[in-house]
Formats: sequence, structure tokens, C-alpha cells
Amino acid sequence: MNERQMYWYKIEPIDVLLFRDAKPFSPGESAWAKGLFPPFPGTVFQSLRSALDKHTKDLDFLGPFLLDPQDRLCFPTPKDLLAVSWSTTDKETTEEDNLQKQSPKWHRTLRLEPVDLTDEAWKHLVFDEVERLAPMVAPFKKLKQGEFFCRPYPWITAQALSEYLQGKELTEPTHFQETPWDVQIMPHIQMQANKRQVKDEDGYFTEVAIRLEPGWRLVAGISVELPETVIRLGGEGHRALVTPFQVPDTERRMFNSDPPKKGNFAYLLTPGLGVKEEAVYGIYPSDWQSILAGCASDRPLLWGGVSQIRRKIGGYENKDEQIKQRSTNGEQGDKEFALLPQRAFVPSGTVYRFKKLPSKLTHLLPKNDSKQQWLKSFYTLNYGKLLWGINQ
Repeated sequence: MNERQMYWYKIEPIDVLLFRDAKPFSPGESAWAKGLFPPFPGTVFQSLRSALDKHTKDLDFLGPFLLDPQDRLCFPTPKDLLAVSWSTTDKETTEEDNLQKQSPKWHRTLRLEPVDLTDEAWKHLVFDEVERLAPMVAPFKKLKQGEFFCRPYPWITAQALSEYLQGKELTEPTHFQETPWDVQIMPHIQMQANKRQVKDEDGYFTEVAIRLEPGWRLVAGISVELPETVIRLGGEGHRALVTPFQVPDTERRMFNSDPPKKGNFAYLLTPGLGVKEEAVYGIYPSDWQSILAGCASDRPLLWGGVSQIRRKIGGYENKDEQIKQRSTNGEQGDKEFALLPQRAFVPSGTVYRFKKLPSKLTHLLPKNDSKQQWLKSFYTLNYGKLLWGINQ
């Protein structure tokens, strides 16, 4: 990643954006196709790659990220970050902590911390006999008289994220942004011929589209120069304008930084691949158990699910008979229940607090194996990219 030059581009939607989640979808059976935003790296990479010659291969990619109307890069706010506000009411009705409330009115930040099991307040907390990761809790003892906890907005500017990684206390709410898009429900209805009734099958389904607020765009980097062009982005043929963008040097250095010698935590910049332990997906590898002090995250995003597939039953005497049978029936066999392969992705903004840093780790992905082409693709598209920092 560090050895190849990255060219950066603004991606400005011309229409709504339609990115379905990975749940199997077919009108009539599962009539609601949920939306997913921001899109995964592979989706945007393929859209940009469509502007190149088909023989262009072995490209690196990083993104996509949000770009606000002031041309500031924005990323998911770290999951462990808390805002501290002053109570504006009288002493008898002091405002209470609300870690679910997002507010633009606060004066400093603190971070969730691993539970201190030696603290008297936690003496009655019992963990499983098997070693488990301690939960992350709000540091209430660090609050001053009249202060209470809330949450900053869910998107943080690159400048504020850089200060966060340096262990600094953040004091500017203007470096945090609300979610800059609206959801648009798009129903599709197909009527029966000469009747005022919806078709029984494939007659109705609903999609969820995203409409970015004016001035907001996506940004992504790719290891090849692109012309200014229009690409197809997402479903239904919706288009986006691609133009060059100059990423400041501070952001470039932040993307390519190595773990600091005194660092003790990592911030997940892009979605990481969930680790499968038997039938359960985890948000960190099992070999981190002994070195990890805490983790703040949301639930992983699951891909895959239940699907209806068709399998060929019986054989054909020759190829001509096989082709004839397919053209006659339109299918190869009866419907049969099956499970699609699943993957889970750890959401961007997840934070890992370490007792001891893992060696030579750059991405939250399985150990690299040159024989696994799919894993190589995850690395070149920078899934699970980690940024390292120092806790305050």
C-alpha cells in the first residue's frame, strides 16, 4: 500500500444511490430489499474500474469515505468516544447521562474504558470461568460536578480523527457531523393485464435508496489515473460524476502510519472481515484474547442467508438432449432448500484497546495466504485497514 501511488477522486451522485444489503432478494418471496450505506469497498472499486480498460489488473484501492461540503474527509466516529456536557438545569434537576443521545452541545470528550475489576463498584460482577474480554464502560469518576455524558455526532472529520489518534482531548463539536443522507422508499408494483389487481408473483417489491444531502460526496483512492468521467454506481443504472481530488498530506500520512512504539489501540478505518469461531462470528481474532484489554463496536454486518436454488435431478443421454430439456422447462431441476455461504463484516469505527500490540498487523483480516486469491483481494482493496493511536 505504501509503495504504490494512490490517485484520489470525488464521486458525486447524480441521482439517488441504491445499494442493497446481502440478504437474498426476490420479488414475491422477500419483497423488501434493505439498503446499505456507505457501500463496501468492493462495490465502489468495481464502479471506478469500469472506467478502465478491461485488461487493467492488480490495482490497490482505499475507501470510500464521505466528503462534506467544505471538502473535509469524514469517517465514522470512534465507537469508544463520549462527549461531556454541562448541565443547563438547576441543581435539583441535574441532567442525567444518556449514552444514546447525540448532541452538538458539549465541551470535551472522554473514552470508554475497560472495567477495573478491582474497583469496589464491580465486586459483585461475575464473569465466566473461561477468560473473557472485560466490557468497556464510561469513566464516571472523571466527570466534574455538573457534567454528564452524551454522544458526539456519528461522523468525525479527518482533523479531529488525527487528534484522537494522538490521544488528544477533543473540544470542537463542529468537527462532528450528523448522518448526511435520507432514506427514500421506492415501491415497485406490476399489475395484471386488463385487471386492477397486482400480479400474484413478482408483482410487488420495495427497495430502499439513499439520497445524499446537497454538497456531500464520496471519496476513494485507486492506484491508477482515471479520466474525469461518469460511472454507474449501485443499482438501477444510477450515475455518479468522478473528478480528481487532492487529499491533504496529513490525511495521507494518517492512512499510511505504522503502529507507534507507545501505541495501545487501533481504530478500524474500513469494514473488517469477521472471524468465524465455529458457527459464531467474532469482532476480533481469538489469538488476540490474551493481549486485548477491551473493544468497542457495533454488531457485525452479516452477508448471505437462506436461498432457493435449483439442482439437476437425473442425467441426460447427450448434450443436445440437455439443451433441449433446459429450453423446454426453463430450469434444470426442482427447487431445493439450501444455505448460501455467509461472511460477517466488523463495522468501521470499531476500536481495539491492547495490553500489548500484535506484531506486524495492518488489517483486520485472516492471516495472509498467497494461495487464497479471495484473501489477496481483501488486502488490495484495503478491507479492515487499521489506524494506530495512543490513548489519552
